[in-house]
Amino acid sequence: MAARESPPVLAILGPTATGKSALALDLAGRLGGEVINADALQVYRGFDIGTAKPTPEERRRIRHHLVDVLEPTERFSAGEFARRACRAIAEIRERGGRPIVVGGSGLYVRALLEGISPVPPGDPEVRAELRRRVETEGLESLYEELGKIDPVTAERVAPGDTQRVLRALEVATVSGAPLSEWIDRRPYGEARVAAVRVALTLPRGVLYDAIARRVARMVEGGWVEEVARLLSRGLSTSAPAFQAIGYRQMARHVTGEWGLERAVDETIRATRRYAKRQLTWFRKEPDVVWLDAREEEGLSERVVELC
Repeated sequence: MAARESPPVLAILGPTATGKSALALDLAGRLGGEVINADALQVYRGFDIGTAKPTPEERRRIRHHLVDVLEPTERFSAGEFARRACRAIAEIRERGGRPIVVGGSGLYVRALLEGISPVPPGDPEVRAELRRRVETEGLESLYEELGKIDPVTAERVAPGDTQRVLRALEVATVSGAPLSEWIDRRPYGEARVAAVRVALTLPRGVLYDAIARRVARMVEGGWVEEVARLLSRGLSTSAPAFQAIGYRQMARHVTGEWGLERAVDETIRATRRYAKRQLTWFRKEPDVVWLDAREEEGLSERVVELC
């Protein structure tokens, strides 16, 4: 008798603050699933409130993968995410469960489901020169340079994301081709992992209000205190984990450079820009079914039907 084919992975995508995690938890309960985190910053230990990491109770109720797997100083990549996520999918299926990938890091999801060409290795000398230029010219100057040689990547990367801005410039310098071109080279032809892809969306004004409310809840929930604890451990704001939106802003408040109101306002603005980039990215992805996140009561049933 032929082995029964495993059902496709369920991928829940979309911009921040649309309720992806809550939907994933509900669906995991209905489908006997386990959640695979596809948020680039929830992998870091200690960065909990500002990344909207699932609570300990939620993680006890539903098994989560790729949460709290790295120290804040460690680097992570789309390729490494795809490798770890593939292992998690295999483990979940061995237990008879349904893998549910949830998150807003579009490049990570693409690397897992479709595959991306291996990006050329870095060059230490080029990297050192770029870091020297950041110190002398400022990151804004290098971001503007990236916008000229690789506008697609510049649109996707936050202007304050030092790690990714420098990596994109390094790839372009070393290989002679922009990072976006490497990412778009998909050598696998068809999807590496069969998946049902669902994305949540909200009207822009509703989304922006949801972002503002979420930032306020995070601050009320102890975000400032969390950042203070991280800084007291001697962590530098140049650590990879501090690329998470809001953490550098809150750090500037903790160190007395900014008032809390400014830190909150800057975080909201940065999150809105990020949500806009996420929407742009996911709208270009294939076979995505878009659902209005306001239809809370019927969302799970609709997704179950798609599965």
